[in-house]
Amino acid sequence: MCTVTFLPLSETDFVLTSSRDVGFKREHAEFPATVVKNDVSLHFPRDGKAGGTWIGTSRDNRLICLLNGAFENHVRNEPYRMSRGHIVLDLLIAEDFEKSCGEINLDNIEPFTLVVVQWKKRNQLFEFVWDGLKRHLKEFQWKESIWSSSTLYNENMKTMRKDWFKEWLIHNEPSPSGILKFHRTAGNGKPESDVFMKRKNVGTVSLTQVVTTKGKTLMNYFPERSDEKGKKGNNYPSNK
Repeated sequence: MCTVTFLPLSETDFVLTSSRDVGFKREHAEFPATVVKNDVSLHFPRDGKAGGTWIGTSRDNRLICLLNGAFENHVRNEPYRMSRGHIVLDLLIAEDFEKSCGEINLDNIEPFTLVVVQWKKRNQLFEFVWDGLKRHLKEFQWKESIWSSSTLYNENMKTMRKDWFKEWLIHNEPSPSGILKFHRTAGNGKPESDVFMKRKNVGTVSLTQVVTTKGKTLMNYFPERSDEKGKKGNNYPSNK
């Protein structure tokens, strides 16, 4: 939910990895499962509190990953009409993602950033930001990218993380296992800003990784809370 990396593995394949940073007292998420919504098959871990998700894939070759906040931290104005995790599900089933970004009702929805990958007709990487007033949709180049949530990381922290990512790319061949290690170990030894983050009441509680290779997509889910360590789930098929 709060740190996301994207790595192209080839002209067609990629790996996206998400570190979910939330309060330690937040209800545990459900492991990834396949759900049919409006006749569209989706695969996602369900948030234990609000029932939405922070990451999911559809059988239409679309992946959406959520980060809390827009370009900068905001003052919360609760109650909000709907959890941001339900916006992820609504856009996963949309027939035309780009059109739906301009039409979906975002009134009284807390600011968010979505990282979106589509690989049906052609490979596309998007960033969709709702800042509470305006929508911002931008298509990125199909290349290595990193995002950090504005609600937990200031600009200095974001810059440090981008630098760590650039350094990692210099010394490592992009791979699912390699970038997973980056999400667990990158940093400067300060838990409050390391990629695997830990503060007094909030920190990294899980890692989710989506990998596409040779036309197949797998979602790997790794709970990182001490009471879930023995429940790591690998190789959940998200589409075949």
